[in-house]
Amino acid sequence: MGQKIENAKSLYLEGIRDGNYRQAIEKYTGNHYTQHSTGVKNGKEGFIEFFNRFVKNHPKRDIQIIHAIEDGQYVFLHVYQNLDDGKSEWVTTDFFDTDKNDKIIEHWDVISAYSSNNPSGHSSIDGTTEVIDLNKTKFNKEVVQNLIRDVLMIGGNPENIDNYISSVTYIQHNKKVPDGLEHFKPLALAKNKPLIYTDLFLTVGQGNFVATLCRAEWEGKPYAQVDLFRLKEGLIVEHWDNVEPILPEAEWVNSGKF
Repeated sequence: MGQKIENAKSLYLEGIRDGNYRQAIEKYTGNHYTQHSTGVKNGKEGFIEFFNRFVKNHPKRDIQIIHAIEDGQYVFLHVYQNLDDGKSEWVTTDFFDTDKNDKIIEHWDVISAYSSNNPSGHSSIDGTTEVIDLNKTKFNKEVVQNLIRDVLMIGGNPENIDNYISSVTYIQHNKKVPDGLEHFKPLALAKNKPLIYTDLFLTVGQGNFVATLCRAEWEGKPYAQVDLFRLKEGLIVEHWDNVEPILPEAEWVNSGKF
């Protein structure tokens, strides 16, 4: 596992889980730290201020890294948080940019409540985690980018969905959608579909996994949307997602979600 991933994981585990947030932010970040989590102020001091309160408010913190992938300067983490013996459970999807020394210099996240049992019995975090097919990273990123731009964005061609998602195996971790392309296709093909992707900001891939950060609209309201896809033989066969409403700009304490 690369040093970039180790630094990102350590910021989480040492800084947040273990409560050593002051030491971790200095140890694992570079000369600057740009923050896009809209409740956390920019910079290292913003991180320290936020997690000083967080650690005091949540004395018990079980944090597990589910997926971790690295792509050039970027790292993606898929994380489960159990706070205060199950009083609250969260899924966080994080993107990190790094400098030439592999230290973190920028962070984006999307956070939502953990779901334990969707219509097909899957949770927000179970499923395949092994990273393979490293020689297919570029191709798999293109498949995912083309799915979003060709099918999911407004003005796209949703009838092309079979070009990107397997009709044989499609494991779904969305809390409301069952397994199988036949269950997702009606949502994608709907004339007035409630979910529309508007901008693709980040694509991070490694082998058979590709993660994206997008701006989307759900019934006309703005959301930050993260999708994690697993691909096999050129088609998407498994999907996790995480969505968070974008707060009004007046409520941001930094430059915003993107």
